[in-house]
Amino acid sequence: MTQEPKQIYNYCLGTKGNLISHNVKITKRFLWGYLNSVFNRVDEDRLKQVGPDRACAEWLLRCGASIKWKGLNHFEKDYNSLPGSNFDKYKIEEIDASKSAVMGIGFPHLNGLKHVRKIILHDCNYLYDDALSYLPLVKETLNSLQISSCGDISDEGLAHVCQLSNLKVLLMYDLPEVRNKSTVLKKLQGSLPKCNIDYFDATREK
Repeated sequence: MTQEPKQIYNYCLGTKGNLISHNVKITKRFLWGYLNSVFNRVDEDRLKQVGPDRACAEWLLRCGASIKWKGLNHFEKDYNSLPGSNFDKYKIEEIDASKSAVMGIGFPHLNGLKHVRKIILHDCNYLYDDALSYLPLVKETLNSLQISSCGDISDEGLAHVCQLSNLKVLLMYDLPEVRNKSTVLKKLQGSLPKCNIDYFDATREK
């Protein structure tokens, strides 16, 4: 797929904001959600062709996130500036998915990554609990995680973070769907005794 989401969106909508096909009215959020799901899906053929790090980088940048390659100091944000060859030389070390359209169906892209140290999930409007169930795929190397301002993440989703045994830093805040904040914090502290956990919402709840 070569068209940008905005181009596809404009094609699908009529002048009055109604979907052309069958004249079905769909909200902008629903349509964007559908388009984003297309851009999140794992392309198995592409994965075999370029390897897990490159395929994951393409997924993240396609959804508006950014990555840092191991050994480099800058973050890559532009899909068109990704390396054109020697894919095996580039390994993802950090992921910043702030304000991106990453969805749970895209998180299997983490499978096969061996160098991811840090992940930021901030203000991700399409992020649900299922996405966090894939974080253990990088638990051997992941030592820093931020989950914040993600309105659909709940207690159930954060339970998966307990499996990230090598975490050293965990920052969480503004997660309104987490109902038992103090309980979640205690479980995380018990499961991750070597991790510095900052959960502002749970602290205020006490």
